[in-house]
Amino acid sequence: MGMRFSVSNDAGGQPTWRLYGDNEEMVAWAGESFASRSNATRAAEAFKARAATARFELYADAGQRWRWRAWASSDKVAASGESFDNRSNAQRAADNVQANAGSATGP
Repeated sequence: MGMRFSVSNDAGGQPTWRLYGDNEEMVAWAGESFASRSNATRAAEAFKARAATARFELYADAGQRWRWRAWASSDKVAASGESFDNRSNAQRAADNVQANAGSATGP
C-alpha cells in the first residue's frame, strides 16, 4: 500500500488536506484550513513536492507531548497528525513523513 493524501473538510466545514499512513491513520495534516478545495489540493501537492527538503522541527506541546511541524522557507506546511510520548517517537514519525510523503498517492 503506502501513504496517501486526502482533501476533505475539517470539523468546521473548511477544506484541508491530510496524509494517511499504511495503517490508514493520519500521520500529517496541513495545520490549517483553506478557502477552497482547490487551495487545499494545491497545498497538499506543494507539500508532496517539497517534503524531502522541508525543515522538520520537534516541539513539546502545552500538554508536554511531542509533535513535529514542517517548514518550507518561513511557511509552516504540515503538522503531525498525532502527539507522541517522547521525542524519539516524534522524530521517527517526522523522518517517515519526510522520506515517504513524496511518493504518496493523491490528492
